[in-house]
Formats: sequence, structure tokens, C-alpha cells
Amino acid sequence: MTAIDKKSLIEQRVNTGLLGQWYPVAKSVEVKGTRPLGVTALGQKLVLWRDGAGQIQCIEDFCPHRGAPLSYGEVHEGNIGCRYHGVVVNGEGVVVRVPAMPECALEGRKALASFEVFESNDAVFVYIPSAEQPEAPEFVLPQELASDEWTGFLCTAVWGTNYRYALDNLADPMHGCYLHSESFTLAYGSKQDLMKLDKTESGFHISRVGQVGENFDWSEFEVHPGNMFCFLDIPYPPAAGPGGFMRIVGMVLPIDETHCKVFFWRLRKVSGLARDSWRLLYRARLEENHWNVLEQDRVMLEGMPDDARKREMLYQHDIGVSRIRQMLTRAAKSQVEAELAQSQAAE
Repeated sequence: MTAIDKKSLIEQRVNTGLLGQWYPVAKSVEVKGTRPLGVTALGQKLVLWRDGAGQIQCIEDFCPHRGAPLSYGEVHEGNIGCRYHGVVVNGEGVVVRVPAMPECALEGRKALASFEVFESNDAVFVYIPSAEQPEAPEFVLPQELASDEWTGFLCTAVWGTNYRYALDNLADPMHGCYLHSESFTLAYGSKQDLMKLDKTESGFHISRVGQVGENFDWSEFEVHPGNMFCFLDIPYPPAAGPGGFMRIVGMVLPIDETHCKVFFWRLRKVSGLARDSWRLLYRARLEENHWNVLEQDRVMLEGMPDDARKREMLYQHDIGVSRIRQMLTRAAKSQVEAELAQSQAAE
């Protein structure tokens, strides 16, 4: 393989999404007891459902009989049945029953790939294995989601853009005072500044040099062996109720090369009556404002061409964007090299 071919494989892997990662794929409430849910992650069609114990199962969304989507089917005694001909498959991807033909040779065969699932903080995460890391590592929760001191709400949205641009957007604090200049929380601050990037133990912190506590002034990315997330603070005026700033924890699912799904937890560190007051105020008054901000991001990113990065001209403010891209490229290079080595060893 030439260096050009290898470079192309690495670029393709970055564009479609890294393997060996836990990804959020749905809200917990979307996976109901009797109806399966179909999702797409990194171009793969998957189906989720709850078994008899309420645990979420995940396998390929493909009936081993004729390829019909299992997500169109129903849950039977904790397993999933295909609506086309009734074939029943369990959470390990094994055919357990072919009702149209007793003692069918398909029964007992493992026909589909299954995926490990982790459910936490109103979200369902699925592990997409890699050659380097076929077994799922421990899921590292952001500290805010692992602590009872924080409370908030998960919001999700599908954006018609590659996930890379959603990550770029989160690594770019400078856009806040321009794109969101008329929003409830981001209407303040200077429109000129420099950016500073600091390495952390597990990622990096990007911040504005001359401004703190006025706008979207910083963000931080944490990268672990099996997952990545970012967090940032949005200053709140007194009218937003108790609890100080709002912290946003963000993760992004690559759906395919032109779509992604963003997951944002909007959190405040409050307790007691203040906790209840803020949750009520958020639902009644603040949530619509925050959706308006997300819509501004979505519209802007969807308006950019899919290959915008091939013609862009970056400058100092983009050091966070450059860093997240470097991290993705290094990880993709390692994965591609592991797959090539595995393929050569098998020949």
C-alpha cells in the first residue's frame, strides 16, 4: 500500500468516525418496552430494545433471513421478532426461533453482531469496537454526570453536517459573541481577543485571553481510551434563577458522512429548593432560549459545504479547532495501521 492510499484511509476514518468508542445514540425514553428503536451510528444500522429485565440490547438492524429491518418488528419475551416473516433473534444476535418452520436450521446460529450498551443520565451509549480495542473499556463519565450535586436536562438534535464540524464548533469559543450576539445568555463581551490553548492530563482547554465570565469564553475536551466529551460554562444573569453559571457537557454521534446527532446536558450545581426552582424555571422560561442558540449553530454548520476544510484559511483563533483535528487524525492513523497489520497477519 502506498503512502497516498494509507493517507486516504486515515482521512476516510476521520470523516466517518473513530471506532473503539462509546457513542450516545438515543435518549433512554426513546427505547420503550414493546417497540424496538432503529438508529444509525458511523453508517451502521443498529436496533435497540429492552429485554424482559428492562436492560437495553443492541444488534445489527438486519434480519438474518432476508435482511428486513428488525427495528420494524416487535419485542417478544425479551427478544426481537422480525415483522416480515416472524424470525426471532436475541440480544446476542442468535436466531432463537423461526415460527414459520419448526426445527429450522437457522435456529441456534449466531447471525448478527451484537454491541455493548451503557445507560446513564437519560442517555443510551453503544460501544463500536475497533481492531485495536475489540472489547469495550470502562465508560468514563464526566464528573458532572457522575455527581448528585449537579442537575439538568439532556437535549439532542440531528444536524445535517459531518460530526467534525460540530466538534470544531465546540472548540471555537470566539464564535459565541458573533453568531449568538442576540441570545439571552451570550449577548455580552468583546468581539476582539486572542486564544490560549493549555494541555490537560486527558485533553486540552481552549480559552479567550482577555475575557472571562462574559460569554462562551472557554471549552475543554477530555479524551479517554473509549470515549470523548467536552464541557463549557455559559454565564447566567440573575434573571435565570439560582445556581450561578450553566455548564454544558457535550458529545457528538457521527451518523454518516453528512449527518450527526448532538447530545448536550445543560446543568447547574444546585440543591434543595433552589434545585427545584431552577428546574421549573428552565422548563417554563429558559429552554426555548437555549434551543434558539442551538438552532443558530445548526443553521450555520448546515450551510457550510461538506468539504469546507479543503479551502478554509485558519488563523490564531482556530488553535482549538486545529488541536481537535490533530487528535482525531492521530487516533484514526493508529486504528488504520492496526487494521492493516491484522490483515497482513491473516494472509
